Amino acid sequence: MCNRYVSPEEAEMERFWHIGRRNQWPIQLEIFPRALGPFIRPRTAAAEYELVVGQWGLIPWFAKTSKLSYSTNNASFEEISSKASYKQSWAQGRCCIIPAFSFGEPCWESGHNVWWRFRRADGAPWGLAGLWNAWLDESTGEVIESYTMLTINADAHPVMSRMHRPDPRLPSDQQDKRSVVGIELADVQTWLSGSPTDAARLMHPPSVELIDAAPM
Repeated sequence: MCNRYVSPEEAEMERFWHIGRRNQWPIQLEIFPRALGPFIRPRTAAAEYELVVGQWGLIPWFAKTSKLSYSTNNASFEEISSKASYKQSWAQGRCCIIPAFSFGEPCWESGHNVWWRFRRADGAPWGLAGLWNAWLDESTGEVIESYTMLTINADAHPVMSRMHRPDPRLPSDQQDKRSVVGIELADVQTWLSGSPTDAARLMHPPSVELIDAAPM
């Protein structure tokens, strides 16, 4: 699970993902659930992308209100084809990339919560895998953009398996520790515009060599 991350500056997003200039999204670099954040999705042609501002916390098509009573800022990749909140976005290929300069995860190895900051070792921004939706408020006609960040099991990952509070009821190799998924530049088009089968092949935690992590 990820409940906080820091967005890159607008100019860095535009330069790194080639998404034009002066997108003018509201400046709030530290993003928390239900706050507004930027995400990247296809425009009209397969090779063109746009920067969109939406709520971090996907509002599903069947919601009666934009104020959900449950959390949708993270979605387990293993469940997105069956969970009602996400399966329509996945079936319709609404994949997106969430730009992040860094993200935070809690480590409980000391017996209490110590937040760690995760950056890329190469200095580039993260492009985290997500799903998006556009929800229509039928009472006002307003369309609200929103997105969720995908996670994958990381029980076997040397770094990500150390994050989050352990469940004492489960053995160490069956904790279902979660990790975000980084989409590399070479895989952007596959993730945003490829088939579900091709996109699914990109679902794995970041390699250890890419991770620069330390307590905050």
